[in-house]
Amino acid sequence: MFGVLLATFLLIRLLPGDPALLMLGNMATPDQIESLREKLGLNASVWTQFTSYLSTVIQGDLGTSMFTSNPVVVDLLDRVPATLELITYAMLVTIIIAVSLAVVSVIKPKGLVSKFSKVYGLAAGAVPDFWVGLLLIYFLFYVAGIAPAPFGRLDPIISAPPPVTGFLTIDTLLAGDTEAFASAVGRLFLPVLTLATVNAGALMKMTQMVFADSYRSEYIRHARASGLSEWKLVRIALRNSLPPIITMVGFLFGFLLGAAVLVETIFAWGGLGQYAVSAVMNSDYPALQGFVLVAAAFILIVYTVVDVLYGIADPRIEV
Repeated sequence: MFGVLLATFLLIRLLPGDPALLMLGNMATPDQIESLREKLGLNASVWTQFTSYLSTVIQGDLGTSMFTSNPVVVDLLDRVPATLELITYAMLVTIIIAVSLAVVSVIKPKGLVSKFSKVYGLAAGAVPDFWVGLLLIYFLFYVAGIAPAPFGRLDPIISAPPPVTGFLTIDTLLAGDTEAFASAVGRLFLPVLTLATVNAGALMKMTQMVFADSYRSEYIRHARASGLSEWKLVRIALRNSLPPIITMVGFLFGFLLGAAVLVETIFAWGGLGQYAVSAVMNSDYPALQGFVLVAAAFILIVYTVVDVLYGIADPRIEV
C-alpha cells in the first residue's frame, strides 16, 4: 500500500493541467492562481507535499476534493456501493457465461457451442468495453427499445429506497418496493452485459483448458467405466479444475474495478469509475489518489479471499 501511495502521488503530479487554473477558470489573474496554489499547498516541494499527505492518510484522512469540496472519504463511500453492485453482478454473469460455454464445448467438441466459443474467445479480448457498451445502447435501447435508458441506477421518477446495503437491488427488496427493484435490475442490464461480454472470453478459455485436462484424464475414464452418470463426471472434473479458475476469477474481479471506469462514464452510473474520470479531467489530486488507494485495497482483499478459497476448493493445498 505504501508503494502504491508513493507511485500514485508522484505519477499524478506528472498529469498536465494546473488544478488552481482549472478551479478559477481562464479569466483568473496570476496573483489569484498563485494565491490558490499556496492555499492548496501546491507550491511546496513534492517531497514536502508527500510527507504532509502521508501523515493525513495514516490518520484515515484522504484529503478534500478540490472540486466537490467534500472529504474524499465521504465521496468514495457514497460511490463505492454503486461500483461494487455493478462489478459483482458482472462477475457473476461472467462466471455463468464462461463456465457454461467452456464445459459444453469440451463435452461436445464438434458441436455448435464449441465452434461459437472459438470465435467468441478470439473476439472478446480484442474489442474495448466502451465500444461494446455503445453498440448495446444503440441496438438494444435506441433500435429495439428493449433496454432502459443508460442514465443512472434508477428511473428519475422513482425514489431510492432507504440505504441498508448500498446495493439498490437488495435495498429495494428489503423495502418491499417491487417497482424500484424492477427499475434497478433493468438499469443494471446493459452495463453488466457490457462487462460480462468483454471479460467472459478470457475466463472461458482458461476454464476450457483446465477442464479439458481433467475431463479427459484417466480417473474420469475409470469413473465412467464404473457407471457414474455424465453429470457426476462433469461435477468431479469441474471441482478438480477449480484452483486455476478461482485464480482467474480473482484477477478478473480486481480488473473489473478498473474496467468499470469507462463503462460507468458511458452509462452515467455515478460510481467510483465516473468519479475517477472526473478527477483526472479536473486534475483533482486528492480524489484521484483516494480512488487508487481504495482500488489497491480492494484488490488486496480479493486476492486474500482467493487464497482462502484455494483451501476450500482443494484441501490438499496449504493456504
